[in-house]
Formats: sequence, structure tokens, C-alpha cells
Amino acid sequence: MRSYVFVSMLFLIPVLVLAQSGSPHIKRTNPTTLSSPTGYTHVVETIGPVKTVYISGQVALDPAGNLVGPGDMKAQAEQVFKNLDAALKTAGATFADVVKMNSYIVDMSKAQAVREVRTRYFSNVLPASTFVEVKGLARPELMLEIEVIAAVREGTRVVPATKD
Repeated sequence: MRSYVFVSMLFLIPVLVLAQSGSPHIKRTNPTTLSSPTGYTHVVETIGPVKTVYISGQVALDPAGNLVGPGDMKAQAEQVFKNLDAALKTAGATFADVVKMNSYIVDMSKAQAVREVRTRYFSNVLPASTFVEVKGLARPELMLEIEVIAAVREGTRVVPATKD
């Protein structure tokens, strides 16, 4: 009986450690040799068996293809992050699984509105990130486009993409 308990504990301890460590398949590091980042992480690594999920650049279009928030950066950012959330969920991922985010904005002076929305979605698990001002996007009324890459622990259920 003692050997059964001992063997059981050997298998249970690693499971408990992994369960309490948040995202054990993603390691985020801010080296002291680099500046202290605000709103992103300098180095993000995937560890172990993971699937990589690439989410195309999302813009402020609702499910019917209508523009949300013409001329309003915060409203467009809200829709972009709603779209990212829906795309991540389709792949069995969350914002905690995002390892890289590329943001394209047509007016960098409006970046704070995007940062405010982003903060609600990412909390303390921040991806590596690039934020670039561009001359324009696919349509002139679009102000923001964001693409992400996520790493999901292998074995996570994937829901096939469908069109309602």
C-alpha cells in the first residue's frame, strides 16, 4: 500500500506543478539587459508540444461585414479585439496563449485608445509585440489591423471554422 501511495505521488506532483504554473507551454522573459517594456514582453518562447495558431489581421468589421466605429479608434479597437477573441476561441486558444502580436495603425497619435482596449484582453500575460504606423490599410475607413500568433498546448480541442 505504501509503495502505491509513493508511486501515485510521483505522478501527481508534476501534474500539480503544471496546473499551478499558468501557461507551462509559454515562457515570457524581460531580460534585465533590455529596457523595461510597457504592454508587451521582450522574449516569448514556446515549450514542449504545442500547435501554432496564426490569426490573420483583424479589422473593425462586424460578423455581417459592416464597419464598426467609422472615425473612432477606440470603437474600432473594441471590434478588432472582439474579432481576435472569436478567432482564438475557434482554434481552442485564449489571449493567454498569444505569443506574438503585430498591430498596424494609420495614426500613431491614437495608439493610447488601442492600448486601453488591449489591456483588458491581455492582463498580465503579454505577448511579444510590434506596433507600426502605416500609410493605409485595405480600405480607407479602417484605422487599425491586428494579427496574432498563439501557441496552444497539443491536444487542445479545435473547433472547425464555420460560416453562419
